[in-house]
Amino acid sequence: MRLQAQRAKGSPTPTRRYLVRHGRVADGQAHRYHGHNDIGLSPQGEKQLQDLAAQLKPVPLAGVYASDLFRAFRGAEIICRGRKLAPQAVPEFREVNFGVWEGLSFEEIAAHYPVELEGRFQDLANFRIPGGESLMDVRRRALPRLDELIKQHAGQTILVVAHAGINRVIVSEALGLPLDNLFRLDQNYGCLNIIDYFPALPVVRLIHGGVNGVGGGPGW
Repeated sequence: MRLQAQRAKGSPTPTRRYLVRHGRVADGQAHRYHGHNDIGLSPQGEKQLQDLAAQLKPVPLAGVYASDLFRAFRGAEIICRGRKLAPQAVPEFREVNFGVWEGLSFEEIAAHYPVELEGRFQDLANFRIPGGESLMDVRRRALPRLDELIKQHAGQTILVVAHAGINRVIVSEALGLPLDNLFRLDQNYGCLNIIDYFPALPVVRLIHGGVNGVGGGPGW
């Protein structure tokens, strides 16, 4: 592994990807699992992305992409202010589809779907939420699109605004972590991850960084 890393770092200029989670949502901080619910950002969430945009202002970006859900796409719009870039919506970067759990809190899920919740804990990667997706489903839809963007922007720097669940899937893949370890990775509102994609392997430079990586809720 050390030899692989040395080879990667000695490779040509990597494709760098800044991976951002959207800001706090406008749900009254109820910590609900919104999934595909198209909820907006709270004023605090807008401010989180404004602060991050200021932090990233010196960074030259070749492209800015986002989930097509409003809370993520709005963050990409904020990042693009003052740049000659328009954000591009990528439906494959949507959050996990929580099916019948959409809009519920963890306590409500535990009360109404205890058997299903236990099934998810027993097989986090493969359990498919009724009416929704498994993490493997998310992996299968998101990673091919990500690979396309990395090839399209070879040697450049891009930024993606997405969601806690899908960010964890992407970072887990870069680290070679099984999806069963996904909750070991924190992804609070407005946090920043940086991954360099070399020909040999990805190198994760930062996880859960930036100026706003605090106060996230349930992580979805």
